[in-house]
Amino acid sequence: MSALANPEVGKFLNEHFVASFQKVGTFKIVGAAKQGGNVASYFCAPDGRVLHAVAGPVDAATFLREAKWVVDTTKRAIAESKGDGGKFKAAFRTAHADKLRTDTGLAVEAVTWDQPEAQDNADALTYRDPTGRPLAPKLPPPPIDGPDVRLTEAEFQRRQDAANAAPGARALGAKGGRRVVVNNQAVVHQLLAAHAMTKIEKVYGTVFENILGEKVSTKPVDVVTPFPWVDRAGNKVVR
Repeated sequence: MSALANPEVGKFLNEHFVASFQKVGTFKIVGAAKQGGNVASYFCAPDGRVLHAVAGPVDAATFLREAKWVVDTTKRAIAESKGDGGKFKAAFRTAHADKLRTDTGLAVEAVTWDQPEAQDNADALTYRDPTGRPLAPKLPPPPIDGPDVRLTEAEFQRRQDAANAAPGARALGAKGGRRVVVNNQAVVHQLLAAHAMTKIEKVYGTVFENILGEKVSTKPVDVVTPFPWVDRAGNKVVR
């Protein structure tokens, strides 16, 4: 992700976060070219619970804006919750619902409680690797209620046009059968309006497969030509 090479982004991340990396999918390298694959960035609490995510590669300005949003929202949620973990979770999920409304004009109701859901190896609501091994649960997002009723139709359409211009734009159904436009970040906010402060090992599968359309995999990178400077017979390739 080229955004991470930006000095301003790097400075902000170094001040507020500890960075790490994990491969959750696979891709192919043919010669010097990468084919397939994707990336998602997660902003987590120290214990690995997800505060926010950026789905897909974005430019430096977008990444920095999202990073600043999560820091500002965390500070506000800490002040409002006054040490109450349940209130902090509720504040963060509500913040995601509010951000979805601000960015796209769409309303969802934040789910501020967690319903226990048993997950086992036979559960159909589980992402699996190509061998069938369970990797992560499938997390359902809250339904989209529809346009924010406080907006005029013209303002709603303006926000929908902006959403349509962003990466990952797609149409989803809202209550009442209306089709609305969301993008990668809108679906992240929709998801985290119900699942913010869930451990990253339970969130990443839904982000990678449902939002980015990739497959979670434990397979290693497939290098078709690991030594592009020689041919199959071992002779040096002249370029």
